[in-house]
Amino acid sequence: MVNWGRLISAMITPFDEDLNVNYDEAILLAKRLVEEGNTALVITGTTGEAPTLGSDEKVKLYELIKKNVDVPIIAGVGTNSSEDTIINAKRAIEAGVDGLLIVTPYYNKPTQESLYVHFKKIVEAVDIPIMLYNVPGRTGCNLLPETVERLAHIENIVALKEASGDINQMSEIIRRKPEGFLVYSGDDSMTLPSMAVGAYGVVSVCSHIVSKEIKEMIDAFVLGDTKKAMEIHLKLFKIFETLFIVSNPIPVKAALNMIGIEAGGLRLPLTEANLEIQKIIRDELEYLGFNII
Repeated sequence: MVNWGRLISAMITPFDEDLNVNYDEAILLAKRLVEEGNTALVITGTTGEAPTLGSDEKVKLYELIKKNVDVPIIAGVGTNSSEDTIINAKRAIEAGVDGLLIVTPYYNKPTQESLYVHFKKIVEAVDIPIMLYNVPGRTGCNLLPETVERLAHIENIVALKEASGDINQMSEIIRRKPEGFLVYSGDDSMTLPSMAVGAYGVVSVCSHIVSKEIKEMIDAFVLGDTKKAMEIHLKLFKIFETLFIVSNPIPVKAALNMIGIEAGGLRLPLTEANLEIQKIIRDELEYLGFNII
C-alpha cells in the first residue's frame, strides 16, 4: 500500500503581481502545509490552476518543491488527451515526483470502456504510483464504481480521489475495491462522512486554511473518538462550504491573501472574488479567529 498519508493538500500555485509563477512563495507555502500536518502534496491539480500553467512552469514547480519538503509530491498531469497525459507524466517523473494524479478526460465524454483503456494505456507507459481523479462536476465524465474496480486491479493504480459528492457512489466504490487500494474524499465537506464508510483520507483544499483542525478531525476518527470528530466537522463545515462558494481556487486564494499569505491572483479565464464573495470569506475567517490583513 502506498504511503501518502491521510491528509493530502491540493496546493495552489502562487502568482506574483504580473501573474508569473511565484516560485519562492510556492516553496514557503509547501513548507507551511507540511509543518501543519499535511502528509503529501498534489502540485498542479485543479487547485493549482493546471490548465493555465505551461509545461516548463509545472516541471520547475515539481523540482523545487520536491527539493524543499520531505513528503511525497504527487503531480497533476491529466488532460483530455491520452498521449499528452503520458508526455506530462514522463516529464513529471523526470522531475522526481513520487506519484501522479490523473483526472478523467474532460470534454471528450468517453464511455466507461474508453476510460478503462485510457488509464490502462497510461499505466503501461510509466512506472509510478497513480491516483485516479473523478470530478464529474468539472469534467462532465463520471468514473463509475465498476470501472474503478477494474482499474484498481492494475498494478500501480493505487488510489482514487473521489469528488462526485455522492456518498452512495463512494460507498459502492469502497465496497468493490481490492484491499490496499486507497480511496480519498475529493470534497472537504465529505471527508468525515466518507471516512465513516471506509475512505482513507482527503485530498484537501481547505487544508490551506485549517490543516491542523482537519488533521485533528481525522486523527480523532481513526482513534475512535467519533464525537470529537463530529464536533470538529461541524465547526469547520461553514469554511468547507465557503471555500467552494464559487469555482475553486478563487475563494481559497482570496482567503490566503486575507491572512497574509501571498497567493496572488488568478490567470484567466478565472477572475478574483468580487466584494460580496470577499465579505463572506472574511466573515468566516474572522469567526474562526483569523486576523485579516
